[in-house]
Amino acid sequence: MAKLRILKVGDSTLRKVCRPVDTITPRVLTLLDDMAETMRAANGVGLAAPQVGVLRRIVVIEVEEGQLIELINPKIIAYSGEQESEEGCLSVPGRWGITRRPMHVTVRALNRKGETFDITGSGLLAKAFCHELDHLDGKLYIDCALQMLDTE
Repeated sequence: MAKLRILKVGDSTLRKVCRPVDTITPRVLTLLDDMAETMRAANGVGLAAPQVGVLRRIVVIEVEEGQLIELINPKIIAYSGEQESEEGCLSVPGRWGITRRPMHVTVRALNRKGETFDITGSGLLAKAFCHELDHLDGKLYIDCALQMLDTE
């Protein structure tokens, strides 16, 4: 596994729409592993492929240690409720914002074996689903922040 470089706000790659993954290849599997290592090394709870310069619809999330969620071609298929809370991003270091996101989110995606599955999350996990899937469409949390908070 390798630790990848995380792109920062201002890099045009972060504003591009990602392409779907057509075939799960060894390269995709390596990317999943490298993204998980990179996210953990940066103390993040999620990482999307465009954040490491790869314009594919791939996301890793780990809001609870040891419970890695890998999503290939994810789509939000249901959401409900509302939460307003602080949000940050590994691509926007030193800044936080208040965002409004759904409280409950269900995502449909492929796993590393190419099998379709649904996963539902609430609270932080729901927010992470929304945040990371936004990256796949070239959106950053700062685009929907109700208020920005500087920490540096």
